[in-house]
Amino acid sequence: MRPQFTAVRDCFHELLDSGQETGAALAVWHDGAPVVDLVGGTTGATRSAWRPDTLVDVYSVGKPVAALCLLLLVDRGRLDLDDPVDRHWPGFRTPATVRQVLTHTAGLPAFPVTRPAAALADWALLCADLAAAEPEWPPGSVAGEHALTYGHLVGELVRRVDGRPIGRFLADEIAGPWRLDLGFALAPADQRRCADLSYRTPDWPVTTLGVPGSLRARALGNPDGCLDLAVVNSPLWRGAAAPAVNLHATATGLARLYAGLLAGGVLDGVRLFTSGLVAEAIRTQYDGPDLLLDQPTRWSLGMQVEDDGSWGMGGVGGSCAWADPVRGYTFAYTTARLADFDRVEALTDALHSCL
Repeated sequence: MRPQFTAVRDCFHELLDSGQETGAALAVWHDGAPVVDLVGGTTGATRSAWRPDTLVDVYSVGKPVAALCLLLLVDRGRLDLDDPVDRHWPGFRTPATVRQVLTHTAGLPAFPVTRPAAALADWALLCADLAAAEPEWPPGSVAGEHALTYGHLVGELVRRVDGRPIGRFLADEIAGPWRLDLGFALAPADQRRCADLSYRTPDWPVTTLGVPGSLRARALGNPDGCLDLAVVNSPLWRGAAAPAVNLHATATGLARLYAGLLAGGVLDGVRLFTSGLVAEAIRTQYDGPDLLLDQPTRWSLGMQVEDDGSWGMGGVGGSCAWADPVRGYTFAYTTARLADFDRVEALTDALHSCL
């Protein structure tokens, strides 16, 4: 690690020493090069040390990764952002476009049929539910984060256009060429590298779901189990593709991904995306109220855009990854301790003090 970033290292270890964190990783690239790469703590019940190749579920941090799979097909001319979804997905009833799906404005923020946790392993069933659903608002009129549905909407478009499931597509076309240690629908060998998630406080899943019957509760609570440790630490969850919420990743893999995007679509000399596609992907496409987040939000094609010009995504529980083009860095934090974003805020303050 470069001496310039000692304050970041000290903050990271203070989080572990104080008990705010039990196991995590942090990676930062600055001016196109890695400058921070830290791991610490343990991976869960086995008390094994967190390693550089430890994977952890980062929840919504995976949404931009899923979006990039579809955007790569857009970049190759296989479909257009303003195509109606049913042009590629026959029988899809909602009159939404590909762009509206990517910007959380398609009107399908929650799965319409109540399903048990076992349904997470049934891709075809959940996609059929979405295809038959009526939108909750006219597509394009307002945003509401598609908390669990996003990955199936995007992933089924990938499958319909390309033929491969999104997990395979990600591995072949993005993670492999850019050497990113992350993925959906993990094989058993990769599942053995996963850290177990835990709650900082026992009421975390209840407070995270919010008011019973609210859009947030409906969107995060169906299929059942997405905030339940017995589910999310199981082979069912890790082996399934729920691309909106179950990307398993290392911090290094995420920081590398954003470094490639910040460089205009090229990483280590390997160009995956044209600079024009990247510019469109990070541009604010929607700026207004988000009905699920209950706050004003700027959505790009898969990412949130912040007031300081940074773009990326946080995941419920505290993991985050983003690029800051003004300061010239990318940041990725992966944690197994489900809590709020106080740890990321402390680390960001330390990082900014070093720049």
